[in-house]
Amino acid sequence: MTQRESATTRSVGLRAALAVIVTGLGMTSLVAGTPAAAAASSPRSTVAWKPCPTYSDEALRVMVPPDRLDRFKELLGRLECGTVNTPLDYDRPHGRQITVALTRLKARDQAHRLGSLALNPGGPGGSGYLMPVELLTMDDADGLNERYDLIGFDPRGVGYSTKLNCSPPAEDPGPQPAGPITQAAARRQYDAQVRANAACGRSDPGFLGQLTTANVARDLDRIRSGLRERKLNFIGVSWGTWLGVVYRSLFPAGVGRMFLDSVAIPRFSVVAFEDGRAAAAERNARRMAAWIAQRHDQYGFGTTQKQVRDAIVALRADYDANPRRFTDLDRPLDGELIALAASQDAPVWPLASQVLKELRDATGPTAPPTVKEVLGEPAPEPELPADLPERGNRTMNLAAFCNEDPSRLGFDAAWAAYQQRLADNPLTGRAGGFSAGCAGWPLPVRTVRLRPGGGSLVLSGHRYETPSPYEWTLQTKAIVGGKVYTVDDDVHGSVLREPACAADVVSYFDTGRIDGGCPGVPVPTGAGEAAAAKLSLSGTGSWS
Repeated sequence: MTQRESATTRSVGLRAALAVIVTGLGMTSLVAGTPAAAAASSPRSTVAWKPCPTYSDEALRVMVPPDRLDRFKELLGRLECGTVNTPLDYDRPHGRQITVALTRLKARDQAHRLGSLALNPGGPGGSGYLMPVELLTMDDADGLNERYDLIGFDPRGVGYSTKLNCSPPAEDPGPQPAGPITQAAARRQYDAQVRANAACGRSDPGFLGQLTTANVARDLDRIRSGLRERKLNFIGVSWGTWLGVVYRSLFPAGVGRMFLDSVAIPRFSVVAFEDGRAAAAERNARRMAAWIAQRHDQYGFGTTQKQVRDAIVALRADYDANPRRFTDLDRPLDGELIALAASQDAPVWPLASQVLKELRDATGPTAPPTVKEVLGEPAPEPELPADLPERGNRTMNLAAFCNEDPSRLGFDAAWAAYQQRLADNPLTGRAGGFSAGCAGWPLPVRTVRLRPGGGSLVLSGHRYETPSPYEWTLQTKAIVGGKVYTVDDDVHGSVLREPACAADVVSYFDTGRIDGGCPGVPVPTGAGEAAAAKLSLSGTGSWS
């Protein structure tokens, strides 16, 4: 899902899509360049252009901040919409067909047009249908549309493309008791997720088994063909970077210029994915501890990184052993909240540090003011307009993860892996939560091995971030090549939102050249900079 998801609720459902899973299924390995993987290019396809969806004022108000609404409407007026037909199963090209929805925002300077630039915001399961409009409305990359047609699309399984929504689980385990999850409770949770995943996977195995990154890449090449482009340029963020390198591996002759921001793990398994993110969160929490130590007069946790780290670890242990209840909150607070506060990106450090200070000093009976503000009363779910487009599809998210994960562990191994993460990451490990992940998913594993491809590739890694640890950028370069562009921040997918970084991206697509990196989102200097920040109450979840 796009990193644009709300960060104000716990992400139990997404955690369920990402933990270790059961063994016993066969594996199909698709090596880029083999007949089973892909041809050098797709058969010629055609885009069926059609009127774009229209959106009510109510939907637009949900989608766009008021100060950007006029610009958003102006860009919607320029947008073109269409579909391409693709095989559901590329090994059976004349079998069941599906549609993939796409959009185009034509370059303003058609006389000097450089080509088509496809966009993907992440996921798996994120909608990119309106990304050309959103990119030019929200971010600092307007120059990309000067000489490029911007191409949005909904991957198979998402939005306006052919999709399937599995029914919600019949069982609701309800809220867990405060404190660390017990092994018995974890086993009950695991068993319930096994049943839910099995039911989803069996609901339409012929369709769900084809929700893979390789097939999305093949669909993308059908889009390239339908647009009559010899080469396709591409920007991908988070999971979109995985799509990018898979596309480049399968269709090396079809790549022009490619910029991938917050690079995904190049050899995917849920275990490696979770372990990598957990270790990165712990590293960044130590950076936060050093920042807090420099402000001892304000927060009082100590004057060295070690003193602050030890104090927060002790606070987390105390809240786990003695969960606190406040009369104006609807749930007790335990060590998970301490770990989540310690897991924040740098722009949120002033707010998170104040939360930690108030939790340390709280005497009740009511919650401290900042804690109350962050947690507060849950807002009632608004009734969303019927024409609001889908932002992401959880069934696609689950299927794409589970179809590609070879690490399917049983309960004992999953529990051991979770306990090891807690031991290895005392500051932040509790933020991750235990999950069965894809346990019970009944479909075979399908993987792609990457290889060097064609065209120009830039791999943008954020030096301190958690969702896509920086080492994944270096590992990807070692496998597929390309140039590393280092962003000196910890904010996932921030390049197109930071003016200096976005300017580099625009220049790269214009000239093919780029330097070694950009500063990224700055670290706050004081508490006053946290006014607009929000504390994320989600642990590690979907790819983006």
